[in-house]
Amino acid sequence: QVQLVQSGGGLVQAGGSLDLSCVPNGSILRVYTMGWYRQAPGQQRELVARITRGQVADYQDSVKGRFTISRDNVMNIAYLRMNSLKPEDTALYYCTMDVQPTDHEGYRTYWGQGTQVTVSS
Repeated sequence: QVQLVQSGGGLVQAGGSLDLSCVPNGSILRVYTMGWYRQAPGQQRELVARITRGQVADYQDSVKGRFTISRDNVMNIAYLRMNSLKPEDTALYYCTMDVQPTDHEGYRTYWGQGTQVTVSS
């Protein structure tokens, strides 16, 4: 069984920065796309950014130029650097990874436990 463990986040003033990271544990042969989603109270969960194994990233329009997703393909760690944070970035942030556990299995998507990011005005 694969589990994703998130760290980082917290409370910051508008204009500040925060970092998130996500580390998988369990049986892992290969990790494909990694992503970050967020869900604000009363809102649907939305994709923030994702990055392929080949380091190709794409972003939600509202975070372009402010957030940077990156990954470590050796340690299978996902990162999200968030700069110039705004109150509307306040949400519970989740990491996802498409993980192939063994040679005998296909991949499936796993989710982290969620990390709160709160941006005060």
